[in-house]
Amino acid sequence: MKKSLLMWDETLFRDPEVFEIDYVPEQFNHRESQMRELAFQIRPGLRGGRPLNTICRGLPGTGKTTSVRKLFEEIEETTKKLVPIYINCQIDNTKFAIFSQIYRKLSGHLPPASGTSFKQVFDAIARMLQKEEVVLLVALDDANYLMYENEMNKVLYTLLRSHEAYPGTRIGVIVIISDLDVDMTRQVDARVSSVFRPSDIYFPPYSEDEVRTIMKERVMQGLFHGCLNEEMFDLVVGQTLKSGDLRVGIDLLKRAALNAEKQARRVIEREDICGAYTISRYLHLQYSVRTLKDEEKNLLKILAELSMKESEMNAGEVFKSVKEGTGLGYTRFYEMVKKFDGMRLINLQYRDGKGRTRVISLRYDPAKIIEYLS
Repeated sequence: MKKSLLMWDETLFRDPEVFEIDYVPEQFNHRESQMRELAFQIRPGLRGGRPLNTICRGLPGTGKTTSVRKLFEEIEETTKKLVPIYINCQIDNTKFAIFSQIYRKLSGHLPPASGTSFKQVFDAIARMLQKEEVVLLVALDDANYLMYENEMNKVLYTLLRSHEAYPGTRIGVIVIISDLDVDMTRQVDARVSSVFRPSDIYFPPYSEDEVRTIMKERVMQGLFHGCLNEEMFDLVVGQTLKSGDLRVGIDLLKRAALNAEKQARRVIEREDICGAYTISRYLHLQYSVRTLKDEEKNLLKILAELSMKESEMNAGEVFKSVKEGTGLGYTRFYEMVKKFDGMRLINLQYRDGKGRTRVISLRYDPAKIIEYLS
């Protein structure tokens, strides 16, 4: 019996880094055509010109971010004349926050936390670009968050028209969108669209065979041989396909291995996987809730509490209830509700009756939403 148990200093993980959410694999397969297109868009920047602007579009967990970060690694290894900057718009979703990250990349430190205007930050960025004669390539990941905060036009206008105020500056933009309902042509105004003119690269969902191959590679790199048999691997793949998000599967492998370690087992069993899935399936909810402001968290909690009484809620009736309790205005209420819909936290649908009625329903168990909000 003792031989089948892990010792206190043993582990199932060969390389735990392989299962981290921001891990960029050395071998990145099944996105060759998208990466070739993206490389073509970037190529003018390698010659000192302005990179072509691009939209990378696809559902969450379809390889958009990894493709961009992989190419950015290659650029940094190849040249100093093109500076790639990756921005996570879930975290940095205001104009000042985004340009502070650009400033940090170019200078090595953030601008002063107080007493510094946006104009001072951007002036400093432009001077560094002119002095070093470098081209800037900015990737705005989860850029739909900029739309929810009404920041998209401000950010793109400043980036793409910088050469008008600062001759010689060259900046290209990659916009990464995970919300397929977003139409960028409608989201940007005429001042931006005249200089944006992006190419669209679509990242389709991974097929079952592709998911199986990717997950197999992660298992071989990250876990010791023999700790996950074929039957249990098939179960992990099935749960990954059920969720529709590759990141859920990778997180599931990590948690299942940790569950087995907790029981001092040398192999991952069905109960380890099933127990892990109850948490991994809420990965999107967990990360989404972290990005919300206090005001938005309060509203989402109210929606979850109301949903416990009625799964489908009339948006107008919900607003009346929210207004009485919080004093929230009509415009801000609907802005937040539309944001939750775009983030796939709720469904906002129209029903015909006496006029067109908006109906709100939650995509997740309301008790789980309240749990993660807490």
